[in-house]
Amino acid sequence: MSPGISTDGTQLEKASAIRPSPTLLGLRRLWLLAGTMLLLAACGNTTQEVQRLKLAHSLDTQHPVHRAMEHMATVLHDLSGGTMLIEIHPNGQLGSERELIELLQVGSLAMTKVSASPLEGFAPQMQLFSIPYVFRDQDHFWQFLHSETGRELLLGLERVRLRGLVYYDSGSRSFYMTSRPVYSPADLVGQKIRVQESQTSVRMVEALGGAATPIAWGELYTALQQGVVDGAENPWSNIYSQKFFEVQKYISETNNGYLGYMLVTNTKFWDGLPADARKTLEEILTE
Repeated sequence: MSPGISTDGTQLEKASAIRPSPTLLGLRRLWLLAGTMLLLAACGNTTQEVQRLKLAHSLDTQHPVHRAMEHMATVLHDLSGGTMLIEIHPNGQLGSERELIELLQVGSLAMTKVSASPLEGFAPQMQLFSIPYVFRDQDHFWQFLHSETGRELLLGLERVRLRGLVYYDSGSRSFYMTSRPVYSPADLVGQKIRVQESQTSVRMVEALGGAATPIAWGELYTALQQGVVDGAENPWSNIYSQKFFEVQKYISETNNGYLGYMLVTNTKFWDGLPADARKTLEEILTE
């Protein structure tokens, strides 16, 4: 683990100068994907009624992934002459990630961005992404995601009426704390660490000596501010977009995990597309 870094003073400049994550390389494909899906779904519409597609996620509106979704919506609106709209519901407005998955299953949503951790409750194979240091680095992470096994993980969601479309993420995860830096696992002993709804994440923190405390994403800022937890772990993009540097003092670049993000739809929507349309979309995603 690298030394703890205080986020006081000039360290805020570091947070504001985050490089775009290479894991966002799939966003252009996502724009094409969503645009193509909606255009195909609108085929045969002679009434020119405005069609709305709900896309919900838990990220802040300043997060680069949300901004990419906004751009996707703008492009689709222009291409359709204003007849097709993507309604984006950010900040967990429609619920937690687990709740969004359930809405997707019943068809109340068309798409959502979800982390691998809450998917564990629906597809146990997603526990892989919560195991610390299972990937050597980001290149290793993406080599795995682009492999046949990575593809099988996405398709394996069909057993629970979900269809994984593509992976993306915001970088590696590191611990950030309110009272001390993390130089070694010993620095986590006795510390209350926020985790997602993931038994694998709970066991990971406990194995390091910390006290795992599941807290919803939308409640984490307040929990850190009020001392409900002593720290958490997230990638830089989430730390910056949620302004966690306002309520915590140290971040240690432990790079302990690459928690996959996924764009997910429901199988009913996917299966309703013509076979040639699905083939085209697969080609867009794998080009």
